[in-house]
Amino acid sequence: MTRLQYLLMLGVASLSLAIALPDSGPLGASDNVSTLVTWQPNVLEAIILGMVQGLTEFIPISSSAHLKVVPEFLGWGDPGASFTAVIQLGSIVAVIWYFWSDLIQVFGGGLRAVRDRNYQSEDFKIALGIIVGTFPIAIIGLVIKFGFREFYEVTARSSVVIAIVSIVMGLLLGLAERFCRHKRNFEQLTSRDGILMGFAQALALIPGVSRSGSTITAGLFLGLERATAARFSFLLGLPAITLAGLVEMGDVIDATQDVGLWPLTAGLLSAGVFSYLAIAWLINYLKTQSTWLFVWYRVAFGIVILVGLNMGVLQP
Repeated sequence: MTRLQYLLMLGVASLSLAIALPDSGPLGASDNVSTLVTWQPNVLEAIILGMVQGLTEFIPISSSAHLKVVPEFLGWGDPGASFTAVIQLGSIVAVIWYFWSDLIQVFGGGLRAVRDRNYQSEDFKIALGIIVGTFPIAIIGLVIKFGFREFYEVTARSSVVIAIVSIVMGLLLGLAERFCRHKRNFEQLTSRDGILMGFAQALALIPGVSRSGSTITAGLFLGLERATAARFSFLLGLPAITLAGLVEMGDVIDATQDVGLWPLTAGLLSAGVFSYLAIAWLINYLKTQSTWLFVWYRVAFGIVILVGLNMGVLQP
């Protein structure tokens, strides 16, 4: 069975799960977690959110923005940052699965380079760049988690912020596409690329920025080929997405108890399937196409949000 056939089988299983199971109720029924999760999806809604997460986590259009706005357009409300972070674990599995050989090569080669003290090894430089590039988003993320949680949940995740940020990041991606030369391939990556793209990745803590969007944009500004920028962006994001999911997992699992297990499982499974499909599609797309599709989409997405706010369809 091919990977694609296996993924399609998992997708069918997810939908079957939603149809076969009775309404499993909300993710959490406890009143003491209402500040963590604004709205609590059932199984079918979790599958749809997983699909949104999977498709938008790696395509540079911001998963956090779509997980905030799409449910509101559907009349569901905001699932909250905790649920968003946990279903990202499905995306982690997809990255590991798709880039398994790259991970073995980079980190295996990096360990051999340390053993042999060959610090000029390409694998060592890339591995070092990924590790060091994870520090900015990890440190700032922990500061937000333990120091500015309420501000982040209420103010930073507002639809107005998401709309403005989406437009600004779309324009920055357009500048990188238009004025930078995209010549360097994966073998020409350096630790400097990882560090600079790591700082760009930290911007993704602002809802609407897009982790892949900020790092791919930075990669294009650094002169990387489009597909190389995307490929390294996904590898660089693996530790960050993992940390985000692990930090938030305790809060949500404590709230779910028994009935919340099904929506959580369905969301994770759906996110994993659609993440893999999104990665495969984007890598192939950027081998021959530019990023203008995403530039215009991000600008249009931001404008649609502003119009929705003005019409009262969305909540600020």
